[in-house]
Amino acid sequence: MPEDVAITAIRTDFIEKTGLITQAEGLPRIAGRVFGMLIFDGDMVSFGDLAKRLQVSRASISTSIRILEERGLVKRMTKPGQRQDYFQLASNPYMTMLEGIQKRTRATRDEIAQTIDALPSGAGAIERLQEYADFYALTDAAIGVALDELAKSKHVKRGKPQSVPKGRKK
Repeated sequence: MPEDVAITAIRTDFIEKTGLITQAEGLPRIAGRVFGMLIFDGDMVSFGDLAKRLQVSRASISTSIRILEERGLVKRMTKPGQRQDYFQLASNPYMTMLEGIQKRTRATRDEIAQTIDALPSGAGAIERLQEYADFYALTDAAIGVALDELAKSKHVKRGKPQSVPKGRKK
């Protein structure tokens, strides 16, 4: 099998796996496929090319891009002299993902704490609920460590984007 055919198969598999991972996390599978393609290819891609390359409707791409932009994982870009929008992986998308997980972890911990606070002193469930809250507190701390390590990592994108984000001029 020629190398480029093997890479194409690996690329396709990665994009599909990323879609399934994203779907398991409660997001549309197409959003994951878009994210996976942008990670693997590393290119800026036009809206129409996303739909064509992933063989999905423009409506699905629109919904997926909106979700990925809202989560800070994808940036809308322009190219000088071009009227259409392009999309690329945002700077530090993995930190953004971890920050989102940390935010949800803290919210869950706070919800459990509110339940504990609402119970009368000595209620039998308090100890079990406190263990549950402690789990989320430890998870929050671990995510903090991961964020610190990621910030130090060479894998965090530094510098300026190759193009200008939509709405800004070079």
